[in-house]
Amino acid sequence: MLKIDLPIQKNPLQSRVNMVEAVKQIIDPLKPYYSKGKAKLELGSTGTSYSDDIAGLEGFSRVLWGIAPLLAGGNSSEVWDLCLQGIKNGTNPDHEEYWGEITDFDQRAVEMAAYGYALALMPNKVWGPLTDQEKENLFAWLNQINHVSVYDCNWLFFPVLVNLGFKAVGVPYDQEVIRKNLDRIDDFYLEEGWYADGISAHCDYYIPFAIHFYSLLYSKLMDKEDPERAKKYKSRAATFAKDFIYWFSKDGSALPYGRSLTYRFSQSAFWSALVYAGVEPFSLGEMKGLILRNLRWWFKQPIFDSNGLLTIGYSYSNLVMAENYNAPGSPYWALKTFLILALPENHPFWLAEEKPLPVLKEKVVQNSPRFIICRQEEQDHTVVFNAGYKHTNEHTHVAAKYEKFVYSNMFGFSVQKGDWGLAQGAFDSMLAVSEGDNVYRGKRTCVDYAVSENVIYTKWKPFGDVEIKTWLVAGAPWHIRIHCIETSRNIDYAEGGFALGLEKHAYIPQKPEVLLNQQNSLVKFPWGVSGIQKIYGNGHAELIYPNANTNLLNPRTVIPTVKGSLKPGKHWLINAVFGEPGSDHVINHWDKVPEVVLVNDEIIVRQGGEKVVIQKGVVTS
Repeated sequence: MLKIDLPIQKNPLQSRVNMVEAVKQIIDPLKPYYSKGKAKLELGSTGTSYSDDIAGLEGFSRVLWGIAPLLAGGNSSEVWDLCLQGIKNGTNPDHEEYWGEITDFDQRAVEMAAYGYALALMPNKVWGPLTDQEKENLFAWLNQINHVSVYDCNWLFFPVLVNLGFKAVGVPYDQEVIRKNLDRIDDFYLEEGWYADGISAHCDYYIPFAIHFYSLLYSKLMDKEDPERAKKYKSRAATFAKDFIYWFSKDGSALPYGRSLTYRFSQSAFWSALVYAGVEPFSLGEMKGLILRNLRWWFKQPIFDSNGLLTIGYSYSNLVMAENYNAPGSPYWALKTFLILALPENHPFWLAEEKPLPVLKEKVVQNSPRFIICRQEEQDHTVVFNAGYKHTNEHTHVAAKYEKFVYSNMFGFSVQKGDWGLAQGAFDSMLAVSEGDNVYRGKRTCVDYAVSENVIYTKWKPFGDVEIKTWLVAGAPWHIRIHCIETSRNIDYAEGGFALGLEKHAYIPQKPEVLLNQQNSLVKFPWGVSGIQKIYGNGHAELIYPNANTNLLNPRTVIPTVKGSLKPGKHWLINAVFGEPGSDHVINHWDKVPEVVLVNDEIIVRQGGEKVVIQKGVVTS
């Protein structure tokens, strides 16, 4: 992988001055890419679901998520004059770069939120310099959002933000739209601080970096005008924080899960919004450490190109994992995390000493996202066992992003690159089946699920006449997967373990240690170990080398896998899966596989002093 040496990769991120510099190090490289009229950013040639003109507006707008708090906090930006000129031209109907009239469910409605945000945070910088005609143009263009429909999800917040911006500069705003949209968002609330991103929708990063982020912004800006709602938002966010902190490891990395992961360090935007709104579910020092470590982790990854531009991807440039709505400028939504720069330099946050994560439990259940989370603190490893959803959506790779059995900050997850064979399918942390034609499919939705203290249960149907019941006995570094398969057809199956990177940019390339026989498949590098052991069933162990760029964290990987074939009937498969970041002692754990005993109709699993009994399809203890 090309090594790129950029100033931001050397930024220690220890102070407010460092954070100010980081925003500039991200934004300043954009200067040559502004269009002639400065109303668009022309960053690349890859396409998206909306036009290139709208993609140019998107890139232009998303820079404001970083510049607005920067200027609101009393700092300057060399890019701001370009932005201001672009706003004037983009909202001028007579200019060739006019951003245009919007329609229902328009991507431009998303980007309008950045202008409401900027008007609310720094009205004197945006509204003040405009002439009366320019103010009228900006208002007219933004006010379109009050007369179109937006998607019934986090998008409902975009008209709210625009109207908060109107309120901040003293122009008419639509209080009814604010009330109606916020009331509808309340319908998405589940429990314990959790929302879904719509009715019967997923629980993913859109909850912290969208719904909670915007609601905390609202609670800060409308604390006096709407104290009851502001108090509710703050309380919910504080409760949510107690769960969400488990998604982060002490090295700064966070859980790769769900869609829109190209927004990268927006993972920690929620914590910035908490601090901005004055909500302290943890100490300022602990939240400061979480934010700064997450940013440091990200800036060590090859997420920028040689010109300093953010790329589409996760820990490296990668279009394979992208959504259909990822344009070249999309990743700059990550700048939302810099909201804390709106806080003055004498704010207690900046004066607080950076602290490590608080003491967290080794295992917790999170019911709303259907998770059991296991943490190996010493190895900086967070492992999440997942039940999945009865519903799906049309976003790219939705099965890989929401339906894998396990997600990990160390191993990431893989997405499908093609439909021919296991190498193109990249079925890590998943059981995939085929009807003998070498076209495999994994779990796409579930028919039923249950989450208990130690076990995830999910029932799913890869074909109409193939039903699979799966039990995941949670643990780390070992976990047990049990499958009861009832099939009316001949099928092939492949059970994939964790995808292990074949190289790490911090290490000298080297050959792995490999253990491969009928029962075991294991690969060991200094940076990690991945393995699978067949406990019960007719399969045999193999190593699968997926196509390049299928994994979010590593361009090239290997997946220890158990493969087999089944005739029509009822079958039980049991495999033990191992995954752990590398160290000298890791390989010793390979001999400590959990005990699995089959007695008549019972499957008994003993792990870490705990006992789980699966009897006739029911977990009895």
